[in-house]
Formats: sequence, structure tokens, C-alpha cells
Amino acid sequence: MILKPSTFVALFVFFYSSVFSDPVFTLEDLIAMANESNPVIDVIQAKEDAAKAGITVAEQYLNPSVGLTAGPSKTRMQPIVNDKYWAVGISQPLEFSDVRSARKEIAESNLKFVDEVNKGTRIGLMLNIKSAFYNVIHNQEILKLAEADRKVIQDIRDRVELRVDVGESARYELIKADTELLAAKRDAQASKLRIQESKFFLKGLIGNKMPDTFELTGVFPSSDIDISKSEVTELIANSPRLKQLKAASSVYENKIKLEKNLVNPGLTLSAGINQDPGIRNYTIGVSIPLPIWNQRKGEINQASANLREVEATYEQQTLLLRRDIDASYQRYLIAKEQVMTFEESLLDQAESVLKVVESAYRFGERGILEYLDAQRTQRAVRKDYLAARLDYLISIMEMEQLLGTKIME
Repeated sequence: MILKPSTFVALFVFFYSSVFSDPVFTLEDLIAMANESNPVIDVIQAKEDAAKAGITVAEQYLNPSVGLTAGPSKTRMQPIVNDKYWAVGISQPLEFSDVRSARKEIAESNLKFVDEVNKGTRIGLMLNIKSAFYNVIHNQEILKLAEADRKVIQDIRDRVELRVDVGESARYELIKADTELLAAKRDAQASKLRIQESKFFLKGLIGNKMPDTFELTGVFPSSDIDISKSEVTELIANSPRLKQLKAASSVYENKIKLEKNLVNPGLTLSAGINQDPGIRNYTIGVSIPLPIWNQRKGEINQASANLREVEATYEQQTLLLRRDIDASYQRYLIAKEQVMTFEESLLDQAESVLKVVESAYRFGERGILEYLDAQRTQRAVRKDYLAARLDYLISIMEMEQLLGTKIME
């Protein structure tokens, strides 16, 4: 079988593009990659492992102590005898059960606190990735508009140049067309630069596994996401910010309990053998610390003050969270209304006006300035629509971050 040159070229192009083209990622791909390679995930895991180790520490028993003494011994009794003296003793400190349980409760509540902090960190990271992803998609849409505008204005400029050459149009029309073309090229270059900047930022959120050059594929969520104020208000209790403070208050509550129990922490059992010349003694004893000088009032008051601070911060953050949620929800309503206005009327109106002016220009009923103004207006309307759509998306992601709940798919 002999391949035609055209077939060979097509196969070569296909092979080259499949092997050497930049990888294409979806939002799900980026999130999965970040979970594997982002250093923040390693920090989260290390904090969780340390908190789990704290439970192991709280469950450990105190080590016993062993003592050994030896030396020469003399007696004044007749006959004088010189012999060796030695003693062996062992002691085991024992904590009361309420002390051990309080230590374990502190470690468990600290693990809960770390878990809530890690959840908030993970949610923040994922939402930052999502925001950066859609920012790249937004800039790519802007670039498509800029490239399309550049091509249209290039065509207009070429037609104007032809009409100027044959004497049908004035020279200033070509100057105006050249100016518009230069502005369109500048917009396209600026759009490419914004895409590169947003990709660099996105790469920094993912980790080292992210290649230097890549492409993204994805579409913006639909503009008909319905969010009611009552649903948002009910989700405030799930906010990572409030859950962290709730877990922190549990830590200090158990800290107060532990400090109170440490006033009488436990006892120490001891046993030993004393060998004197001709005499061997066996001993067993119990020692209990007496809380006479130190009753841990300072430690108890300190833990109580920390608890009051956390509880007051919880109330303050609840008020601030409600304020932030209300502001984000109002931005969501405004952005949604703007997007719907663009989609239901403004985009079609701008396109219709452009077609009318374009037809009039082709038949010589309108000048180049009016045609370029219509082009500029239609281009501005489309850019404003994309900006409104991005604001709409950002307002929803702000509520997701404040509430710690996924609102849009």
C-alpha cells in the first residue's frame, strides 16, 4: 500500500499534535492534581498526624523509676564488722482516672479543631483553584472576542483602503480604520498577556506536577442557579470559621477540667529492699502530693480567660459572617440580574443594531465612523456581559467559601 503525500502529511500532523501538543486539563483534573502535589495538602496531613499523635501521648502511662544505692557499712558493736550496704527501690507514679480522661479529651478535641482548620484550608484551596480556573476561561473568552474583532476590523480596513484608492472615500476614513485596527491588535495582545498571567497564578496553586505550558477546557456554569436567602441563612452554622471556633472552645473547656484535676493529680507507689549488715528490710509505701502552696489557680484562670475569648470571638464572627453573607448574596442578586439582562435583551439588541448599521454601510447609507462605532458598542456589550458573568460566578464562590458548602456544580 502506497500512501499519498497528502495522507502522509496528515498522519504526520496528527502524530505531532498528539505527542507534542500541550496537555489539556479540566477543573476536576486540576483539583485531583492539587490533592496530590500541592504543599498545602502535605501541611494539612502533617497537622492531622501530629494531632493523632497527641492522643497517643495522652493515653501513655508514666514510666516507673528504679533506684540502686551501695557502699561500705560499719557498726560500733563488738566485734567490729565491716560489710557492704545496698538498697534497691522502685516507684510508679499513677495518675487519677479523671486526669487521664481530661488529657485524652483535650487531645481528641484538639484533633477535632485541627480537622476543622484543615477542612477550611482545603475548601479555601479548592475555591481558589476554581476561581483561577474560571478566570483563565474568562480571559480565553475575552481573547476570542478580541481576535474576532481584529479580523472584522482588518476586513473593514482593507475595504476602506480599496475605496480610498478608487476615490470613493476620504483619506481620514482610512486613518480612522487604521486607528481602530491598532486598538484591536492591542486588545488581543493584552488578552494573551492576561491569559499567561492567570495561568501562572493557577500553576502556583496546583503544585510542581503542573506543567509549564497547558490548556484548559471548560464552560461557565449556567446563569439560572437559584439560591434562596433562607437556605443560605440555614447554612451559616456549617461555616468553617464558626466550626473552628466551636472546636477551639471545646479544647479550652477540657483544659479547664484538666487544670482543676491536676490539683490532686495522683499518687506514687513505691517498694524497696534495704540490706544492712545482718539485717534486710522490705518496704512499701504510698506518697500523695499536698496542694498547699500551688493549687493551680493561675493555670485555671488562664484557661478560663482563653475560653471566654474564644466564645466572644465566636459571637463576633457570627455577626461578621452574617454581614459578609448578606453582602455576597446581594452581589449575587445584582450580578444575576445583570447577566439575565444581557442574555435576554442587550446582546441581541447590540447584534441587531450592528447588522442594521453594517447593511447601511455596505449600501453607502452610513459612513465608516458610524459602522466602527456600532462595532465598538457591540464589542463593549459583549465584554460587559463576560465581566458580569464572572462577577456572578465570584459572588457564588464567595458564599461557598463563607459557608463551606458547595452551591454550584
